[in-house]
Amino acid sequence: MDPVTPDDQKWYYNPETGEVLAGKQGSWTNRMGPYDSEDEARHAMDTAKQRNREADALDREDDSWGAAPSWGSGADS
Repeated sequence: MDPVTPDDQKWYYNPETGEVLAGKQGSWTNRMGPYDSEDEARHAMDTAKQRNREADALDREDDSWGAAPSWGSGADS
C-alpha cells in the first residue's frame, strides 16, 4: 500500500471531464492542482486563465525594450 502524502488530502480538477476530485485520482495528464479547497479546484480554469493573462503581460513588458540604440540603427555617423 502506498503511503498517504499531503497532496492526497488536497483537491484536484480534471479539465477533460470538468470533475473536482478529492485526492489524486486518475492520470496526472488530466489533473490540475493541488488546491486547498474544493472551491479553489472548481475554479481551476479561471485561475489558470488569470495567471496566463498576468504572465502574458509580463512577457510583453519584458519584450518592450524601448527605442533601439542609435549605434544599432545601421545609420552612418
